[in-house]
Amino acid sequence: MTGRIVKALSGFYYVDAGEDRPIPCRGRGKLRHQKIAPLVGDRVEITVLPDGTGMVDAILPRKNQFRRPMVANIDQLVIVASAAVPVTDPFLIDRMAAVAEWKGCEPVICFNKWDLAQAEELVELYRAAGFTTLKVSAGTGEGIPELAAALAGKVSAFTGNTGVGKSSILNAIQPGFALRTGEISEKLGRGRHTTRHVELFPVGDGLVADTPGFSSFDTDQAEPIPRGELAAAFREFRPYLDRCRFQGCAHVKERGCAVREAVGAGEISPGRHKSYVRLYEQAGAAEPWETKK
Repeated sequence: MTGRIVKALSGFYYVDAGEDRPIPCRGRGKLRHQKIAPLVGDRVEITVLPDGTGMVDAILPRKNQFRRPMVANIDQLVIVASAAVPVTDPFLIDRMAAVAEWKGCEPVICFNKWDLAQAEELVELYRAAGFTTLKVSAGTGEGIPELAAALAGKVSAFTGNTGVGKSSILNAIQPGFALRTGEISEKLGRGRHTTRHVELFPVGDGLVADTPGFSSFDTDQAEPIPRGELAAAFREFRPYLDRCRFQGCAHVKERGCAVREAVGAGEISPGRHKSYVRLYEQAGAAEPWETKK
């Protein structure tokens, strides 16, 4: 039968195959020989043994995978930001949105603590760039129904700088979720960086990846995007990428660059282009192994 790995812990892969509870499975030896490690989120083929446990026979093709955390087949990355304390640097939003685009999952930008501070200009900037952008308050409930609707039927992961309220938002969507993850964190020693436990939890009609510390994605160690693929990870750049005067244009400071001309014409945000240039410079310093999908 087939199913999805929803938890990996202590050498077992817990597979949701539509039964009453996930089936604890071990990986076949051939997977080790093929140097393929099952990940939470993987769609897999399994054989159920007489004792109720199972074996992972094969891993079905992945749409994406992440190294930090070790998770696969994410449909969307919810980037939680705040204009209140702690204030989120827009570069962080741009960086994680670009990683999501590069990995083939949809960025959803969520400004939390809207009751405390509004970031109307940033909301309009990201909406103009084509992103689903929500105004949310975990405290008052504003925007929570819209976010819940965005999570429905999807496998999502949350990211954002510490203190922006990721778990508070999920608790507002599904009361008890934050408490449950807190209990799990205490049991597993999270916060001390002693576990790599990753799990998919049902939230409404969707699944949300919970990871150590519930930061979901280590924003300080996000995988660098290769320079040659970076411009396409900025969705508002794409209509202009074939219009530059010179082939192989870096879209940084070249003359005749259609992207830079679009920035000058107000069709692309100067701040977004500035983030692109910063990421482009960082990508130049990355080791080749760091930029593998």
